[in-house]
Amino acid sequence: MTSSGLYVTRLIAPKSGSTEAECEDAAHVVPAPRFDELVEAPLAVGMSDGATESVLAKDWAHLLAQSAAQHAREDEHVFRSGPSFESFARNTVSFWKPWLEKYIEGRAAEGNPLKWYEQAKLASGASATLLMLRMDPVLGGGWHWRCAALGDSCLFHVRDGKILRSFPVEDADEFGVTPRLFNSLNHDSALLSARTLFTEGSCEAGDRLLLMTDALAHWFLSAADHASVLGELSEFSGPHDGPRFSEWLQGLRSEGALHNDDVAVVRIDVEGQ
Repeated sequence: MTSSGLYVTRLIAPKSGSTEAECEDAAHVVPAPRFDELVEAPLAVGMSDGATESVLAKDWAHLLAQSAAQHAREDEHVFRSGPSFESFARNTVSFWKPWLEKYIEGRAAEGNPLKWYEQAKLASGASATLLMLRMDPVLGGGWHWRCAALGDSCLFHVRDGKILRSFPVEDADEFGVTPRLFNSLNHDSALLSARTLFTEGSCEAGDRLLLMTDALAHWFLSAADHASVLGELSEFSGPHDGPRFSEWLQGLRSEGALHNDDVAVVRIDVEGQ
């Protein structure tokens, strides 16, 4: 069977007790297809989980995820340690200062200037994890994927209900350790490149790739039957399923199966002909 395209599902939900506007997880897909649209050209995804302890984490996570997706789509060489990744890191950090200046001006214009404690935190910057993916069709069938990760947002390559690859975390017990983060004020692009992990693989028709932030990734990796939990997750196919997805997550939290944290997931289904 020859692979002919991809279907992409993107779902994001805040932790219990928070609103969508407060969600610190972000995921961007380039191009941005409808959930029912078959993608036949190269596809890129950027995912980020903002570190709650840092100020403006959700805003940095969105900026980082968007920049990652755009750079991954434009430059396939970003998936190795070296000049291309360092250029991506420098460019992304350079976006922060003008964004922050605009944010501060907006707060002042609204009559709600930054408090002294907010200003103090700004000196440390905002931090977030990074997961970026690019998929390219292969002549003759199939897809080639490349991935870069800094922190504990994860990629899972699944075939026939079994995990072929779990990256960068391979064991559920590894979660809980303080992950490495991408800081909005880190201008040492060589260090960021050196700390980032890279990998690649190949997909065939029927395979699935799943990108998840840490809470859902821990739940998925901890499952005794991955085919069963994948079936649960596959019940949600697009934005119209957002409310049901949130209810399902709340059920898992009530059972103690899922940590109460923001969730972002992108599922990529490889279709064949």
